[in-house]
This record gives sequence, structure tokens and C-alpha cells, in this order.
Amino acid sequence: MYSKFVTWRKSARSSGGDNCVEVSFAADGSVGVRDSKNRDGAILVFTPAEWNAFTGGVRDGEFDR
Repeated sequence: MYSKFVTWRKSARSSGGDNCVEVSFAADGSVGVRDSKNRDGAILVFTPAEWNAFTGGVRDGEFDR
């Protein structure tokens, strides 16, 4: 199941460190998110609708303190 996530990327703002999350977009539209410190660990998998709702919330300031 997780082999569908091939290319991982993280924010350019991460300064090349390993204290980030990485994101991968699969051909079927699903989105994988993993901890850059533990690349062999768990992967959270989101549907395109879930990912769009999350990124929309980030853009709209929904998660600002």
C-alpha cells in the first residue's frame, strides 16, 4: 500500500533539517505524510478531499493560535 508513495518532499523552509514532515502525492490522488526523522515509520494517508480541506484551513488561518 505505501509503495505508491515514491517521491517525498518537504518545505524549502526546513533548512535541510530532519525535524519536518514530508509529503508524497500518489498517482491515485492520495496523499502520504511522514516524519522526516523516521522515514521507515508510519505514514498518514489522506484522500484528496481531506488534504484539500487541511491545506485550505491552513491558508485560511484556521489553525493559527
